[in-house]
Amino acid sequence: MERLVTLLLLSVLLLSSAGESARVSKIRLPNSPADGLCAHLIQPYGYPCSEHTAQTNDGYLLGLQRVASNSRYLRRQYCPPVLLLHGLMMAGDAWFLNSPNQSLGFILADHGFDVWAGNVRGTRWSRRHVHLTEKDKDFWDWSWQELALYDLEGMARYIYNITNSKIFIVGHSQGTIMSLAAFTQPHIVSMVEAAALLSPISYLDHISSSFVLRLVKMHIDEVLCVMGIHELIFKSDCSTHMMDILCGEYVNCNELLTPVTGKNCCFNNSRIDFYLEYEPQPTSSKNLNHLFQMIREGTFRKYDYGIFKNLIRYGRFRPPAFDVSSIPNSLPLWIAYGGNDALADVTDVNRTLQELKRQPEVLFLEEYGHIDFLLSVRSKEDLYDNMIRFLKSFRKFGTY
Repeated sequence: MERLVTLLLLSVLLLSSAGESARVSKIRLPNSPADGLCAHLIQPYGYPCSEHTAQTNDGYLLGLQRVASNSRYLRRQYCPPVLLLHGLMMAGDAWFLNSPNQSLGFILADHGFDVWAGNVRGTRWSRRHVHLTEKDKDFWDWSWQELALYDLEGMARYIYNITNSKIFIVGHSQGTIMSLAAFTQPHIVSMVEAAALLSPISYLDHISSSFVLRLVKMHIDEVLCVMGIHELIFKSDCSTHMMDILCGEYVNCNELLTPVTGKNCCFNNSRIDFYLEYEPQPTSSKNLNHLFQMIREGTFRKYDYGIFKNLIRYGRFRPPAFDVSSIPNSLPLWIAYGGNDALADVTDVNRTLQELKRQPEVLFLEEYGHIDFLLSVRSKEDLYDNMIRFLKSFRKFGTY
């Protein structure tokens, strides 16, 4: 079964990406607030939401959604800003995919936080640039390195300037890679009050995902580059239809995810049709290549261009590392990870914990897989209540 699942997912990846390399992705860009994430997913539940755009230093225009409580009383209080950073092949909508009492974006708003959902470059809500278009090869010339140093910085600075306040950051998966790399940069960490990291990743050499390890062994990241595929897409009309049929009639969708993410204890299979309306999101082939470099080499460092290009870009043969131990001990961290997570492996997480100067608050959930930290039906009581207690300990909520 595991090999069949791997073959299925790999076929979807290659067919979708190869098909899209010959044409522009069929992703409808939000041209007005009526097309935005607020109107699609947040306002229908009665939460005030506004669309914003942050520009990065390298010219990308990133969508941000600002979400407030649906309580008039809470909206009159001082609300500390929190930036939500999604995982790989997801977008800001990932924080609102379950019901309001199970989705972190809504739960934070209900607790009086000023919620900002971030969307990294290339995703549905962030596909614009000041002079490039998504048709251009250069539009996709980035990895998580740029997401950390440009996207996170641009979104954080935009929120910081709007609110005149330090921000909280909450990241999941790729959002934690971005955060840990960005926190090594003094000009970024100076804008951050504290951070909560779900399924944190800075090292990947103990990853146990059988699907990912097969792709690494096949050097699929390098194959995609040779094929001239720059935008990486799992989603197409054909693949979505295929997943709908399989999940509805032939297999448990959790079984499809297990070779990728590890066994998820509390994933809601009944909502898979709804999840597939929004996920997976595009990323760049270079981003996948960078992640696979981490797996092969056991490092947390900048993108490896090869000896000669490294000399030009970095002034050295090998790319410089993001030194986790340089994250200042003045930054409070809260970290949650799971025993069934095949991507954020316990050994790798413990290595990160050992390298941090300041010991973070830690929550370990033995049953949780990678997706549970985002979509578990028990996430509020298992996870989010503890995290919110941590965040609230740094700010007093009060009237303006």
